Amino acid sequence: MSISAIPFCAFATLCAQRVKTMNEIVCPHCGKAFKIDEAGYAHILKQVRDKDFEHQLHERLELAERDKQSAVELARAQLMAELQKQGAKREAEIQRLKAQVDAGDVARQLAVAQALVDIEKQRDALARELDKSRQETQTVRQLAEVHRMADLQKAAAAKDGEIQSLNARLAEVELSQRLAITEALAAVEKQRDELQASLAQSRLEKHLAEQSLKERYEVQIKDRDDAIERLRDMKARLSTKMVGETLEQHCETEFNRIRATAFPRAYFEKDNDASTGSKGDYIFRDTDESGTEIVSIMFEMKNESDATATKKRNEDFLKELDKDRTGKGCEYAVLVSLLEPDSELYNTGIVDMFHRYPKMYVVRPQFFIPIITLLRNAAMNAVKYKTELALVKAQNIDITNFENELEGFKTAFSRNYDLASRRFQTAIEEIDKSIDHLQKTKEALLGTDRNLRLANDKAQDVTLKKLTKGNPTMAAKFAELKNGGPTAAD
Repeated sequence: MSISAIPFCAFATLCAQRVKTMNEIVCPHCGKAFKIDEAGYAHILKQVRDKDFEHQLHERLELAERDKQSAVELARAQLMAELQKQGAKREAEIQRLKAQVDAGDVARQLAVAQALVDIEKQRDALARELDKSRQETQTVRQLAEVHRMADLQKAAAAKDGEIQSLNARLAEVELSQRLAITEALAAVEKQRDELQASLAQSRLEKHLAEQSLKERYEVQIKDRDDAIERLRDMKARLSTKMVGETLEQHCETEFNRIRATAFPRAYFEKDNDASTGSKGDYIFRDTDESGTEIVSIMFEMKNESDATATKKRNEDFLKELDKDRTGKGCEYAVLVSLLEPDSELYNTGIVDMFHRYPKMYVVRPQFFIPIITLLRNAAMNAVKYKTELALVKAQNIDITNFENELEGFKTAFSRNYDLASRRFQTAIEEIDKSIDHLQKTKEALLGTDRNLRLANDKAQDVTLKKLTKGNPTMAAKFAELKNGGPTAAD
């Protein structure tokens, strides 16, 4: 092992113990003894200390260089990351970039200060070591002082060069950062100007669109207000009688429009007969080709102005309408009404009021023609039986049991007719509720057809033989008619 491999502190201690006697020195590693004088000791000490000091100084300078490079690379990475986000953050990103630049300057200054502090600490540590060696021996102290001064000068020179190099690099980094920031600011400002121009154009288009919509709606509102004023003026001029006559004229016009095709033999005129103390508005009567009445309906039309203080109800007119129907010999009574406009009951369609008065209906004007059609079609199936009954009544034959048979026939017919009528009313109610109930209406109408067919079968089963059974008077009358005339005794 060479002397240069001995640690500096161990060799210095050994030399301090042996230098006074100038005796031989034993190596603590190999055990070999050798003599050394003061000049040799100084040479060995200088050799060992120079190499060890340079090694430590080199390691510390490399550590400072690595720290400096790490700090610079970290600042550069942070700056690049911030620059990549500048497009999305616009004005706020510019402020953040400026803050990052300031933080980078502070970090660089701190890194330089830290490097200087580390070098000074190393210098101080070396000085302390030299002072300790100087206390052990004067010769070592003098040599160490001379060597330390030389090393310090070299270290200071190296430090100054390193500082100048760091300052140059920092200046380059700062310049590159400023250029990058300038470019980023220019790009962001360009985007900002484009966005401001686009925003201004959008605001102008929005303003023009709002102005156009405002003008159009103002025209529409003005037209609507004019129409409302005309309607109010017209309603103000209409008296209560004129309001009612308007609905009557509507119904009469609707009927006359289809009279020639749907009701060629129908009678539909105003009721001008007040002999019973009251009168309805219109009477509808329809007959067949032979003049037999099919159906008759008493109509009452009710309307009121929006400005009317006292609002009437539909039920207020049902009693008088039923009285007019009975007095004028009409089968049905129908109230065509615009009263109670918010009522869900009357707005659904045809409303059957049989629970209050028999064969009574309340409809809106749009169901005026449908109610006539429904009642007329329902009565068409009974025309044949009414015709036969009219012929039998016209003969004016005085019989005893004929009335019982006739009453039985009428009772059976009335029962079947009531069944058919109830089925028919059910069909009307289903129609009024919803179109979705058409299937139920179909079933109800089919039930009506079956009952009418049964009634027809019963009517067809009525024969002269059955009518005159147990009635010799009627048998004699029909026999005379069959033989061609009355007997001589008659």
